[in-house]
Amino acid sequence: MTGTLAALLASLTMTAPVAADEFPDRPMDLVVGFGTGGSADRMTRAMSNFLSEEMGVPVRVTNRPGAGTQVSANYILSRPDDGYTLYASTFAPYLTNTILTGGAEYAIDDFSFINFQWFDLDLIAANKDSGFEDLPSLLEEIRDNPGQVRASVVQGSAGHLMVRLLLEEAGIPQENLNLVTYNSGGEARSAVAGGQVHFTSISAEGSEGIREFLTPLAVINDERIDQWDAPPINEALEPMDLEVPVLQGSMRGFAVSSEMERQYPERFEALSEAIQNTLARKDVQDHLASNDIGGVWVGPERSNELMRENYEIFEQYAHLLN
Repeated sequence: MTGTLAALLASLTMTAPVAADEFPDRPMDLVVGFGTGGSADRMTRAMSNFLSEEMGVPVRVTNRPGAGTQVSANYILSRPDDGYTLYASTFAPYLTNTILTGGAEYAIDDFSFINFQWFDLDLIAANKDSGFEDLPSLLEEIRDNPGQVRASVVQGSAGHLMVRLLLEEAGIPQENLNLVTYNSGGEARSAVAGGQVHFTSISAEGSEGIREFLTPLAVINDERIDQWDAPPINEALEPMDLEVPVLQGSMRGFAVSSEMERQYPERFEALSEAIQNTLARKDVQDHLASNDIGGVWVGPERSNELMRENYEIFEQYAHLLN
């Protein structure tokens, strides 16, 4: 064998996709991009036992919070690209913002999104004792009395960007609002429920637990929803003759590195089928519904499209989050 041929065969051995193999044949890891108890963590743990049944191997859940999911994203990219480590997170908008405003060295295309199963639009809501009954009166108060209105948001979230965008479109200086940023939705909700702030802009579905403390002012959507008795954002703004972009809220699901999909397309397909099959089960859907967790299947192609669209929209307004 010539040296050139030997080198070529060695290269093919290292990089050629694996054909049909026994995958998986050992435990798998689900790495959550946030701490325990949050929405991404609840989704992952709710799915883990069912995914274990589908894959036929134990599935372990670990949490790697920090830096707006940058810690977990770097961890995923540092792991072997063999399909045994799955990334479970709220990808939009947090992964996007780690790139646009967090100094991350990776790109959206470094990840391959298997499925977004939980879409959660945002809600703007006031503390029930704040006296604010509609969005125009809230914005007028921020404009006319600088520094008197306080709000809570999750740092880098769609709700954070929405508040900044509202002030910009209304011609209100950003410094007029006393905006408090938190690292988790639980902290931001506790602030508005307890009256430490006047209002919040945050995921609607995750706010069910504090419903009794809130006056909903607007949902960030094009149309009304059954869950909250509030107008869509641009309907709420009609008295002010204002219109803002309707930002996509949270998108949660599962991903791997794009290098993993390239090297092991059969394994990527096996993971996709396992998640799709899991979500097709009635007992799984009942379990997710009873815990207020989303469970739709949109698949890899649509998930990756949605992620790219989210990135492009946030790129337009990233200056508001700096």
